[in-house]
Amino acid sequence: MKTALSIAGSDSSGGAGIQADLKTMTLNGVYAMSAITALTAQNTTGVKGIMESTPDFLAKQIDAVFEDIYPDAVKIGMVSSSGLIKTISDRLRFYKARNIVLDPVMVSTSGSKLISENATDTLNHELIPLSSVITPNIPEAEVLSGIQITDKEDMTKAAKLIGDAYGCAVLVKGGHSVGDANDLLYIDRTFKWFPGKRIDNPNTHGTGCTLSSAIAANLAKGFSLEDSVRRAKEYVSGALSYMLDLGRGAGPMNHAFDLKSYFSDEA
Repeated sequence: MKTALSIAGSDSSGGAGIQADLKTMTLNGVYAMSAITALTAQNTTGVKGIMESTPDFLAKQIDAVFEDIYPDAVKIGMVSSSGLIKTISDRLRFYKARNIVLDPVMVSTSGSKLISENATDTLNHELIPLSSVITPNIPEAEVLSGIQITDKEDMTKAAKLIGDAYGCAVLVKGGHSVGDANDLLYIDRTFKWFPGKRIDNPNTHGTGCTLSSAIAANLAKGFSLEDSVRRAKEYVSGALSYMLDLGRGAGPMNHAFDLKSYFSDEA
């Protein structure tokens, strides 16, 4: 069985972060493991508190995984401090990790910055160049490229600027109002559009985590990056289409929408 490691924060409500990553990887057919960068107390209405892991303890978690069950792919989610970013890049270099998918969480849906300027610089210089692919949304792609994105032409310019600057593939996600949830992959100086139909569902908590984890799972199984992106988009669309409605805020998707098992049956 193929394996994948998620390096990310914990979401106590289960819709994003480590919890979404583990569900997604499991439903996409790989054995999922984790190294937790932070604990959060949160639900569908917001974050109540955050407690970061120390760089030393994060390193111990990553070491414990690689020394015993070497992952076939690695997904990295939100990491907010330079010390943790440096720790991750150091350990991934040491173990020569492969199929690294980075979701560069920098800007919230409301437009608030979630990472300091210092940590952003560290991410840019230490972690992005290590990645096989990064998956910025529109606001994050604007930060990384330095240009404003208002249409598909801007998405193309931004993807090329980012990919050429950091030497990695770039998947610019169009769900933040550009186009109709169409995503653009820039790889090996070529562009590939992945059309997507916008699903009228306000419960989209964790979609970015889920997409990047599904891409990592498919890379772990040996699919090409293009096929991994296509399969991941199909998975996210299915999870959204289930129209799960939990909580009083922006709720989670149903990661297990395609689970058909004796053990999943209700009484």
